[in-house]
Amino acid sequence: MAETVVFIIFAAVALVGAVSIIMAKNTVYSAMGLLATMFSIAVLYVVLDAHFVAAVQVIIYAGAVMTLFLFVIMLVGVDKPEAYGAQIPAQRIMTIVVAIGFFAAIALAGQAAWVTGSDAFGTPNLNGTAEAVADEIFGTWVVVFLSTVMLLTIAALGTIALAYFQDVPAEEVAE
Repeated sequence: MAETVVFIIFAAVALVGAVSIIMAKNTVYSAMGLLATMFSIAVLYVVLDAHFVAAVQVIIYAGAVMTLFLFVIMLVGVDKPEAYGAQIPAQRIMTIVVAIGFFAAIALAGQAAWVTGSDAFGTPNLNGTAEAVADEIFGTWVVVFLSTVMLLTIAALGTIALAYFQDVPAEEVAE
């Protein structure tokens, strides 16, 4: 029952965020809708016992990709003035009431349901958890994983070196 309530709440938040991406006139509001959708999807992954995928969703998409999107929005700029005051009477009070109700519903629904790594029989269910992924990466595939880490590190160092490389005119090189 609790998982169903959490699912319904966050599915609704994901849908509202997705609609706000399309309907918002301001690009920053669209980005915030995308952020709400990404966090909601991460919670849905937790409900499905895919904790590693949820962590990756938050770290990669909600963190890194959203930072990139917001930098692009800032670089492109929005040249229209905006009224920064409240658009709806008593907007702050309504926001506080809705937020408190939202977090109370999540806390009540998730009180007994958020026990990770176990099923009905009491045996650990490690499919999709961070432990299962870590066992595979640092056990079976450790050489491939470390080789990929070294390759990406060398590529990052090469990119930094090329970024700091200054063009020297040909006549100065000859001297």
